[in-house]
Amino acid sequence: MRFFLSFALLTFFGGGTAFAHPEYLNYFKKESGRAINCSECHLNPEGPAGNGPGQIGSLNAQQKKMLELARQAKPGAHITNPILNAFGNEILNAIGHDKLVQLEQDPGKIPGLLPKNSDLDHDGIPDYQELLDGTNPLDPNDGLPWKLFIHNFVKNWFQIMMIFLATVSGIFGLCNLILWFSIKAKKELS
Repeated sequence: MRFFLSFALLTFFGGGTAFAHPEYLNYFKKESGRAINCSECHLNPEGPAGNGPGQIGSLNAQQKKMLELARQAKPGAHITNPILNAFGNEILNAIGHDKLVQLEQDPGKIPGLLPKNSDLDHDGIPDYQELLDGTNPLDPNDGLPWKLFIHNFVKNWFQIMMIFLATVSGIFGLCNLILWFSIKAKKELS
């Protein structure tokens, strides 16, 4: 009975090669020290197995064909896997399915194989670095605070300088106004 149930689940969910590899998740959790889940690369935070949105059990016939194409993806391909988010698809297209499966035993090599200039959320932190940091490469508000600060400071330096100059000018003007009032008050008292 257990064999039949296992076979039925494997068949229903698309075969053993479709399941997420917890080695990746465990490695990056350990390296970053942050609580991350499968939504780092998958559409569903629970991973690909299941019937929920973005899981194999919910795929229609066309999406199942897309999944089969993704399982054959070579590096440089422009394939969309229906169970992966934009970052997961970027990894798949950058290194290919076969290499991704091979790296199950050494997930630490994945960041070095990703494009260095890719920043899907435009927060100034490259996607490979966000993978190492355990932050979401698709959320511009999720990043290590110091790195986000540096990026936003560099991006907005002119506005920051103008605010600083306006503040200093305002304080200077207010000090002079108070000084003028004090001089005027002393003259009226004398």
